[in-house]
Amino acid sequence: MKRPGPILVTDRFPQLRLRLIALLSDLSDQDWSLNTAAPRWSVKDVAAHLLGGDVGILSRCRDGFSPAAQPVPNFDGLVELVNRLNDEWVTAARRISPRALCELLEFTGPLVESYFASLDPFAIGQPVSWAGPDPAPVWFDVAREFTERWHHQQQIRDATGRPALYNPYFLAPVLDAFVRALPYTFRNTAAAEGAVIKFEISGQSGGSWFLERTPPGWELGLDADAAPEATVVLDENVAWRLFTKGMSGERARSRATIMGDSDLASQVFATIAVIA
Repeated sequence: MKRPGPILVTDRFPQLRLRLIALLSDLSDQDWSLNTAAPRWSVKDVAAHLLGGDVGILSRCRDGFSPAAQPVPNFDGLVELVNRLNDEWVTAARRISPRALCELLEFTGPLVESYFASLDPFAIGQPVSWAGPDPAPVWFDVAREFTERWHHQQQIRDATGRPALYNPYFLAPVLDAFVRALPYTFRNTAAAEGAVIKFEISGQSGGSWFLERTPPGWELGLDADAAPEATVVLDENVAWRLFTKGMSGERARSRATIMGDSDLASQVFATIAVIA
């Protein structure tokens, strides 16, 4: 089985940021208050969340600053902690004007990009929690940050009726990163050794991946020797929404093409590639 390669996106952050600033700068006063797919968050709240992400990377990662440690017993505890911290930041940031938000994002963005560029992408870093508890290569964590910035920008585009940012330069690595959540999602799914599931995302930014049941567990590849027992095909417009909780698994399934063992394929629709 050919394994997926690293996702190297450090050089794409500046262009993604420029698209964000151009988008925000074009919003009307009414646009800023529109609701988004993020529960309870307006367009302005999502923009503030992106700023909070930048501040967190600079403070926690670049500067090694750590406030009082808060115990996290398990993944559910991590989700609860992240949601609380996000809500605290967004609530405080409601005092910031839209113009100031744009100016602050213009300031923090290049600093974060410089920090990412300084890292060894192949060093082993922290886990990417939605892909499993084991330490992950730095490139994977940086790719996760790219998915965060892309999908929140897309939520703003959706909410304000702006064109989607589906250019493969941006969306292809996002989908590639999201798919890395599949083996962890399937970890408790029983199947005979050698069973294969094909997952295809249609569209210019999509591709095909294969999950194979091996003795250690489910493994992700770009090909498979055996014919798949189940195949799931999702359009790219549906896939990213499923992975980021923007569409329920039930609705995504109703828009998918499923061939073969539908019970085995069903776990695809439980895949989540975000924490909060």
